[in-house]
Amino acid sequence: MSWLEVISVIASALGVWLTTRRSLVAWPVIILACILYGELFRESALYSDMLLQGVFAVCAIYGWWHWLRGVQAEGSVTIQALSRQECLWGLAAGAAGSLMLGYGMSHYTNASLPWLDSALTGFSLVAQWWQARKYIANWWLWIVVDVIYIGEYIYKHLSLTAGLYAFFVFLAALGLRDWRGALNQQNAGQDPNEELARVEAD
Repeated sequence: MSWLEVISVIASALGVWLTTRRSLVAWPVIILACILYGELFRESALYSDMLLQGVFAVCAIYGWWHWLRGVQAEGSVTIQALSRQECLWGLAAGAAGSLMLGYGMSHYTNASLPWLDSALTGFSLVAQWWQARKYIANWWLWIVVDVIYIGEYIYKHLSLTAGLYAFFVFLAALGLRDWRGALNQQNAGQDPNEELARVEAD
């Protein structure tokens, strides 16, 4: 355990929690966490995870812009349902990316756990893209990916990070519950932010 890992854990947990609350502040916090974890994974020879943090940072910039545009146009960060076609395309892209990255990492680097790490990287990118697009299904995919990550980080003796990902599973379940409630309210024609303000006023 190092101070870098401790600070990375704090920033990552805060970023995910803010995402469950649909807060725009989540994105700059996530970008900071990506930078910190990129260095941590470089030191641990988890090169797929290191590259993943760079892509996550780019996705976070896009997510920040997309959510901000949504707030300006809609008045709140609205949740979207994922169609079957979009789901299949996303999972296919994750699988293809996993295979290509796994081949490269296993043949051309000394990466630890190249195939598993690459698969987790590929599907994490899909989950991150879905999150940036405000698809509620992102939380289901994050739950699956994070559970597997827990085992990987225990194996790599990154115990604090393994604990963080266990917390991520809890946050993903929380995010799924909250986003599902927001989506139901949207479908009923009610702004969840207005309802919250009304409840607090009462």
